[in-house]
Amino acid sequence: MHRVRILVDMNISPTTVDALRQAGWDALRVSECLPVNAPDGEILEMARREGRVLITQDLDFSALLALSGYTQPSLITLRLSTSDPETIGSKLLALLPTFQERLTGGVAITVDDASVRIRGLPIR
Repeated sequence: MHRVRILVDMNISPTTVDALRQAGWDALRVSECLPVNAPDGEILEMARREGRVLITQDLDFSALLALSGYTQPSLITLRLSTSDPETIGSKLLALLPTFQERLTGGVAITVDDASVRIRGLPIR
């Protein structure tokens, strides 16, 4: 089992969550543990409290994380040109093992079609 625990935001397909689980990751989708209309701040707090990396396509989480001043949770923001669950799943399955150590230390990772950018937390 992997060390990084994951919380996947509602804007990412359950199919992607299933792919992460099948690959051995401890992954939860927000709808499995919070109301579907839970505010972003509540989602971020749950990820921080449970030591989970939050994966999202919602740019609001970066701003909330910056305002909080926290060093956790780590955040992966996907800014891909597709929402295809297979493509997103493949991208995450390639990315997670590579950045696992950094994710345990508190980082914000932004992934787009051509690059991966990493910033340490807290964001200043």
